[in-house]
Amino acid sequence: MNINFSKKGILLLFFVFILLAIPGFYCEKTAFSADRETYKSLRLFNEILDMIEKNYVEEVDTKEIIDGAIKGMVKSLDPHSEYMSKETYEDLQVGTKGEFGGLGIEITMRDDILTVVSPIEDTPAFVAGIKAGDQIIGIDGKTTKGLTIMDAVHKLRGKKGTTVTITVMREDFDKPKDFEIVRDIIKIKSVKYKIYPDKIGYIKLSNFQETTLKELNTTLKEMTEKEPQIQGLVLDLRNNPGGLLDQSVDVADVFLKSGIIVSSKGRTKGTEKIYEAKDDGTEPEYPIVILINGGTASASEIVSGALHDNGRAVLLGTQTFGKGSVQILRPLKDGSALKLTIARYYTPKGRSIQATGIAPDIPVEFIKHNNNDEKIERLREKDLQGHIEGESELPEESEEEKETDELLEDLQKDNQLKSAIDILKSWEILKKM
Repeated sequence: MNINFSKKGILLLFFVFILLAIPGFYCEKTAFSADRETYKSLRLFNEILDMIEKNYVEEVDTKEIIDGAIKGMVKSLDPHSEYMSKETYEDLQVGTKGEFGGLGIEITMRDDILTVVSPIEDTPAFVAGIKAGDQIIGIDGKTTKGLTIMDAVHKLRGKKGTTVTITVMREDFDKPKDFEIVRDIIKIKSVKYKIYPDKIGYIKLSNFQETTLKELNTTLKEMTEKEPQIQGLVLDLRNNPGGLLDQSVDVADVFLKSGIIVSSKGRTKGTEKIYEAKDDGTEPEYPIVILINGGTASASEIVSGALHDNGRAVLLGTQTFGKGSVQILRPLKDGSALKLTIARYYTPKGRSIQATGIAPDIPVEFIKHNNNDEKIERLREKDLQGHIEGESELPEESEEEKETDELLEDLQKDNQLKSAIDILKSWEILKKM
């Protein structure tokens, strides 16, 4: 067979082989043997590149074209594999530190459309009304079609006080709607807690970043000091988009004495891993209800599956997102990086939740609370004209009573949380019986 590669084509072929041979990638020997069809395709690529360089209406930057080709090649694999420029790789690294300038949303690709996994609580996007499942079809008036996830992240992040307009399509929208959002410093405290009446603890995990395990251990210590006799725990993983795998494994280990937390398996032996819990004698023994919904994704699904399959927690809410794949991140010599899906992960019972998610044990749909509902003002004795004055005024509410009222108000606004707490209360009653 007569293949006449130009010098540029030979360099390109060499570049492709170098890319495939990056240290750390687990590939079988057969993956490196380019067959005849591969050579034909590379020759076609070289011919098209040469034609573009010589005949396109304007002069082109060859490096930009090749970068675009690599992005397209990786993007064709799955929504989570991605070739990142130096700038977008730096954005990704910043995002795991827990502080950056931006909107506060986790995004993914669904059917080639940029889609919100979930807004992070108390961030500009959350306050503006962005919701899980929203499709972002435009950023600052330009279409998001063809953008990678990290390209979009790069456009959405920016300095505090600057404005970005995102065009959103939602199921119940007749037409797309623009949301103008002012960027802020997103300081993500990934763990918050409260203690509800009847000694029921509540912990909200908003994501899994580098500090999550440390924050969780601090929170558990503070909660136990405030109430040593915790009777049950609600672990809220709703709208938790995930994050770092090692943090999710460590968080699950906090509540498990033994058993598999998660396992992964890909095409090669190097991707086969089993993460198991270790008994360090500090695991809490109270019952746990985990709140989940469609925004519960990736690392938060690992925790949900681990505690559920080991019989450590009951799941309440709605079906989770269903991201059950494992990615590795490999930096390249020029400062760019390749994120590549190498395996699926499995719950302790061997279930893959990829694209299916985890179903709750107790399905409870969230009932939206209407803040505009008028409060019913009931007529009281003091409102009657000519009423007899009381002998003394009622004492003012104490701080503790005010806090209790606020907690009870939470339950009026969140039917899923109320259901979880009711279950934990019943748990204690049934134990006594």
